[in-house]
Amino acid sequence: MRRSAGAADPVLLAVVLGGLLMFPLFLSGLGGNATSWTLQTVIDVLDVWFAWNLMKHPDLPASGRRFWRACIAACGASAIGDAFQTISTYAGAGPQISVVQTGFVVTGMVIVVAATLRHPLGGEGRQRLRLWLDAATVLTGVAAFLWYFLLAGELSGQEAVDRWGAAATAVVMLLIAFGVLKLIFSGTAPFTRLAGMLGCLGLAGTALGASVAGVLFGDEVDPRVMYVVQLVPCVIILATLRLQLVQTRPADPARSHGVAQRPSVLPYLAVIATQLLVVYALRDGAPNLRTWGVAIGAVAITALVLGRQISATRDNELLVTELDGQREWFQALVQNASDMTVVVREDGRVEYASPATKRVLGTDPADLIGTWLPGRTHPDDRPRVDRHTEMLEANPGVGVHIQVRWRHADGTYRWLDVISTDMHHNPSIRGFVLNARDASETRALHDELERQATHDSLTGLANRMLLQRRIDEAASEPEPAAVSMLLIDLDGFKAINDQHGHHTGDQVLVMVAERLSGLLGAGEVAARLGGDEFAVLLPGTGAGEAAKLADRITTMLAEPMMINSRWLTVGASVGVASGGAGDGDRLLREADAAMYQRKHGRKAALP
Repeated sequence: MRRSAGAADPVLLAVVLGGLLMFPLFLSGLGGNATSWTLQTVIDVLDVWFAWNLMKHPDLPASGRRFWRACIAACGASAIGDAFQTISTYAGAGPQISVVQTGFVVTGMVIVVAATLRHPLGGEGRQRLRLWLDAATVLTGVAAFLWYFLLAGELSGQEAVDRWGAAATAVVMLLIAFGVLKLIFSGTAPFTRLAGMLGCLGLAGTALGASVAGVLFGDEVDPRVMYVVQLVPCVIILATLRLQLVQTRPADPARSHGVAQRPSVLPYLAVIATQLLVVYALRDGAPNLRTWGVAIGAVAITALVLGRQISATRDNELLVTELDGQREWFQALVQNASDMTVVVREDGRVEYASPATKRVLGTDPADLIGTWLPGRTHPDDRPRVDRHTEMLEANPGVGVHIQVRWRHADGTYRWLDVISTDMHHNPSIRGFVLNARDASETRALHDELERQATHDSLTGLANRMLLQRRIDEAASEPEPAAVSMLLIDLDGFKAINDQHGHHTGDQVLVMVAERLSGLLGAGEVAARLGGDEFAVLLPGTGAGEAAKLADRITTMLAEPMMINSRWLTVGASVGVASGGAGDGDRLLREADAAMYQRKHGRKAALP
């Protein structure tokens, strides 16, 4: 992850402190030519080390690794050249700079130019055009400063060798500045924007430091000042590399788009700096070669900014047209969509509701905005909605399904299939996006299929599967209570079927089911196991209470029934078993055994 405070890095602090200590070292006369070249060589070696660490960063893409590899070669060439000059100085070669040192340094600069120009350029189409205009604007400002402080003086009254050297230095500086600016504006740079600007400042100082010092201090500049002027830009480059190493962050594939979309202030700073340079150049009144060069640069940079603004205005017009088209397309889409879309804030209040709200909930979208959505949710569904919200927050950007009941305008509750997505990370939404469709018919079909699968089709009582499910639920309670089971078998039912037909027998079973249901309390389950056999599950009921209920059932079912204008009578043998909630199967077997024992006892008692 990126470290936000480079100033907290001890190595960076040491580099800055070392740069500050050079001022008293050289201005006091303690340091001389040999000390200057020694420090220069040490700085070059540290540049190589920092660039090596940047190149080895694990998250660096191949293009970035290639760039820093070139920087290692460039810094290494400068280190060889400066080391040669240092040895020559200690050997008494004098203050003149050797051809060897110059050759290695120029080689390093050429490597940097090639690396910046070869690095891939982000953006496309008009976006790339704006990038080129921005880079050209800043480059023109740099050229104006190079002309005023370096080229103009060197090209007037100097020897041909000096003129060619000055021109070559200016061209190399312009190429380096162009390459770095290209990377900064493109968003594909293997360095941060702050590090890139500091690096440009350091590179400019290495080429323009002596010329600027001549303008500020006169033609005869104190050598002690020149040592500082030559070393400070090198320290800035060293600090830049360390800052980049501190600020290095994982590569982001979308970074090029994000950076390119953010306007840069560099072109505007270049315009301001160039205009100030014009004012500075005209301080003596009479125009000269320097002044005319700066004036031409000011005109050029103004033309580039004007072109950039015309391009931006055209792009804005195209963007507005595109946005209007997208808005119309979106409105047409949501106006005719059958699904309802709702955006809900974190506090549960509706931020947006699509026109389908009227069809789904019978409520005008404008009336729904600002209301508290949980207030429309069925009370029984709110615990599930709370768990649903927790799942959403744990998986931002991922759609999560829930089926929930929302209140319709007519006061009834409608089942809806809802796909919810947490979009708080999107600055344009910052809420939960809910896409819902009416699922009332689907839910009704689902409930009917569920009822048919778990209930007896004739009596409406629970079937064996639902009874087993209730037994398992009782056993899964954190503190299972005692459970009793009643097993009921009708006496005399076969005779009714044989004498009056199966239709009458079915009506008898329905009447038995109604009487059973009327005797049970909350949580107690009556089930038809098949034929004329029934069961009753009594959670939390002991053996004594179960036996009393068995007697009441026996008495109730023995009462005559009016079926098809006939009084019919059946009896009931009821077996009782009690035990723990986890012994459901055993209780069924024991109740069944008790029921048959009681049935045999009743038969034996008959005359």
